[in-house]
Amino acid sequence: MSALSRGQRILISLGICAVLFVAVGWQLFQWTICYWYVDEGNSLLLTYKGPPLPIPGMDLPAAPEGQLAEVDESGRPKQKGILAEMVGPGRHFYNPFFWECQKVPDVVIETKTVAIVTSRFGKDLPKGQFLVDGEIGKTEFRGTLRKVLGPGRYRINPKAFDVSIVTGEEVERSNGMEKRSGWVEIAPGYVGVVTNLTDNPITKVKPGIQSNVLQPGNYPTNKREQQIDVVSIGYLEKSVEATMVLTSDGHFKTDSSGEPMVAEDDSGIEFPSDDGFTIRMDFTAIWGLMPDQAPEAIRNFGNISAVENKAVMPAIENICRMKGSKLKAAELLDGETRQGLQSEVSQSFAEILKTKGISVQNGLVRNIYIPQDVRQPIQQGYIADELKITREQEQITAMTEGALREAEEKVKVQTETINVETQKMVAGKIAEGQKTAAETKAKTTKLVATIARDTAEIEKEATITLGAAKANALTLEEEAKAEKFKFAVEAFGSGQAYNQWAFAKGLPDNIELNLIYSGQGTFWTDLKGFSETMLGKQVKEQSPSSPTTPSKK
Repeated sequence: MSALSRGQRILISLGICAVLFVAVGWQLFQWTICYWYVDEGNSLLLTYKGPPLPIPGMDLPAAPEGQLAEVDESGRPKQKGILAEMVGPGRHFYNPFFWECQKVPDVVIETKTVAIVTSRFGKDLPKGQFLVDGEIGKTEFRGTLRKVLGPGRYRINPKAFDVSIVTGEEVERSNGMEKRSGWVEIAPGYVGVVTNLTDNPITKVKPGIQSNVLQPGNYPTNKREQQIDVVSIGYLEKSVEATMVLTSDGHFKTDSSGEPMVAEDDSGIEFPSDDGFTIRMDFTAIWGLMPDQAPEAIRNFGNISAVENKAVMPAIENICRMKGSKLKAAELLDGETRQGLQSEVSQSFAEILKTKGISVQNGLVRNIYIPQDVRQPIQQGYIADELKITREQEQITAMTEGALREAEEKVKVQTETINVETQKMVAGKIAEGQKTAAETKAKTTKLVATIARDTAEIEKEATITLGAAKANALTLEEEAKAEKFKFAVEAFGSGQAYNQWAFAKGLPDNIELNLIYSGQGTFWTDLKGFSETMLGKQVKEQSPSSPTTPSKK
């Protein structure tokens, strides 16, 4: 290959420089014009505009009105318009001629705060529906999302969704009722009764007051879907009392009979007695709602105050007036009649409220106020009757006391008689006992002598028998010895042989035997040695210091 000409080399150099210039220029364009840095807590909203000039294959159609631009699997736009998904913190490069970028902050929902989200894009909801099911960015319809957002940080497209922040509880008051939504707190001792404003196709819940209550806790609630009534659970006290007249120092003012005076107003429960007198009564009810009763109470009455005003109070007044009007004023003063009225009113009060789904612990008639001009003659009549009864009882007591004294004297006489008879019986029993003891002693002495005689006879017979047994045993023993010697003699063949054996057996083990031979004419010569030997042994045997045992020769 021939060497390149100078012109060719210049062209190649220029081409390389142009490529380097384009590369450097492109990098500068990327890092200056196209560069976006998104810091923490922010996101980048993207809108695809397409090329500024018509370019074949890059001029995409616009997204339909009311819809977000679609993207393919790799994230490239298929339409012009706002993209649903935003990019998070970091470095990003978007050509400003093709893209419109906007940095937006994340939505932060604080503690005890909820957010209601409304989608701006999507298809129209079906007829009769006004809540959108699904998560943010995955909804098909436009409208208010059913699900609310709790505390946290969220990346939400501000052009695709509207966010409404609700801090704490939202309370709607109407006709004395309070409907709560937002961040609903149910304290211990309360439950939440839920009212659904629409149905839920997913959970199949129907509109209206729900039978299941919410237990104490925190509940993020969408006010466009649900409202919550917070209902107190347990027993409450309601008293209806007559107003008493007070003195200047604040004490109850009393009439001439000592009874407290009642003010002439509409306080207490007022009703006419059966004989036409105006009576007033105090009544206290202990009533309340249990968790399973709360939904029905809200459905029928509205709230706790309405339950008290529409159910408890009318029941108290109607029952007291109806039962009390059947009795005369005098009967209302009588203890037994008043007790019967108390029991009847309490039972009827509990039965009526039970039919309305309300629990009753007690309904107590506390005081009955009867006008003084009616009460005083009746009380005086009662006093006269009591005085008459008292006098009669005093007479009966005196008669009884006299009978008691007479009975006491009779008891004394009878006691003395019994003492004398007792002493007489004791003396007879003592004499009889002494006689029996003497007879028993004589019989015992005779029996002892008989036993002693029998014992002597037995001992005599035992002595004879024992002597005979010993003699017989000795005889048998001697016969056995003789039989033993007989067998020994027979074994040795003769009596002399047995005697020799017995003699030899009796000799000690260390005996010394010396054989002395005495031939003719040697007896006297050997006798000397024999004498010395015998005498020497004798000396040894008599020596006290010799430790050896004497031997026999």
